[in-house]
Amino acid sequence: MRVLVLGAGVVGTTSAWYLARAGHQVTVVDRQPVAGNETSFANGGQISVSHAEPWANPHVLPRVLKWLGREDAPLLWRWRADPAQLAWGLRFLGECFPGRVRRNIAAIVSMALYSRGRLQALREELGLQYDHLERGILHIYTDRDEFSAALDAARVMRQFGLDRDTVDVDKCLEIEPALAGARHLLVGGDYTRSDESGDANKFTCALAEHAKAAGVDFRYGLTVERIATSGSEIAGVLVQHSEGGPERLTADAYVVALGSYSPLLLRPIGVGLPVYPAKGYSATLTLAEASLAPTVSLTDDERKLVFSRLGNRLRIAGTAEFNGYNLELNPVRCQALIDRTHQLFPRMEIVGEPTLWCGLRPATPSNVPYIGQTRYRNLWLNTGHGTLGWTMACGSAASLAEMISGSRPEPEFPFLRC
Repeated sequence: MRVLVLGAGVVGTTSAWYLARAGHQVTVVDRQPVAGNETSFANGGQISVSHAEPWANPHVLPRVLKWLGREDAPLLWRWRADPAQLAWGLRFLGECFPGRVRRNIAAIVSMALYSRGRLQALREELGLQYDHLERGILHIYTDRDEFSAALDAARVMRQFGLDRDTVDVDKCLEIEPALAGARHLLVGGDYTRSDESGDANKFTCALAEHAKAAGVDFRYGLTVERIATSGSEIAGVLVQHSEGGPERLTADAYVVALGSYSPLLLRPIGVGLPVYPAKGYSATLTLAEASLAPTVSLTDDERKLVFSRLGNRLRIAGTAEFNGYNLELNPVRCQALIDRTHQLFPRMEIVGEPTLWCGLRPATPSNVPYIGQTRYRNLWLNTGHGTLGWTMACGSAASLAEMISGSRPEPEFPFLRC
């Protein structure tokens, strides 16, 4: 079949790769000049099955109340005259009940474990280099109540096959000695040895080159304007050239992998998608030679930050700001990343100024993405991965390619119309 993939981020590019490997003729369109240039550009860098606990859980409401009025809060909700934001927020609250949380964790862990395995196989097959490290992910806790709540989440994840082990402060420092200067802050941690880290942008660009060599046609500088329908099918996609006029693209099947922008495109054709942008921030530091910096990827659960070593760089990323499609850098939130880094690693030395960035994560109320077929026979979705787009990319793409090819995918996951 001829398949048109909308979006060349890590999810769209992996979708294109697996579809091409399944024998389809694939075209990818994106408004950027290269692949992986938006939300995949400077994210936290974690392949993090251990981050499977959704934001919507019974502990979130006390935390949000504690953070009210704080510009540097890990989760910042800016009220807007936006019905989509309100509807999303109400559905988010509905996902906080324990039974729904357990169901969502099961779906996320299943897909994330499968995806990590597909990534490892793909890396070996293609010899991909993207500053990846296979040293696990250590979650650290500086608040006893947060640590106590995490014990329950870790037990649930172990039941679903994840090797997330609770560790004491001494073990935290053994796993990552660079935390020695913050020993007085730590109360414990949990460690997932099988998790990984790496540069999502480098991975996406490298895979795009392999996909091109395999026959995938990447067409950059094209903004998707609207989807045209004909009865129960998609008839085509109207795009606008960055330099030139409109063009109508047609295919046998269409895949929407546009992240936070997916619902804006789908709403006019009657496909309601509760995906809302959660703005995340990152700072990338260039490390001085022999700097005492972490080499194990870390998650700071109290501040909702992650730290990933990418060669001679350290990437700090996280927080969630619900502020529509706003992409302005908030200096207070940027500074919070830097301040926390100095607090945890007081002896770390850097070169030059931090590179600051923000991007829009496509968040669903449950943190479970939408993967599968819509009510239109030839329209498919691969979107809504939230903070786990890099973690789930290969698995969701491989599963989608199997569904489009008429096969049943492997993971135990609530696929759309699977």
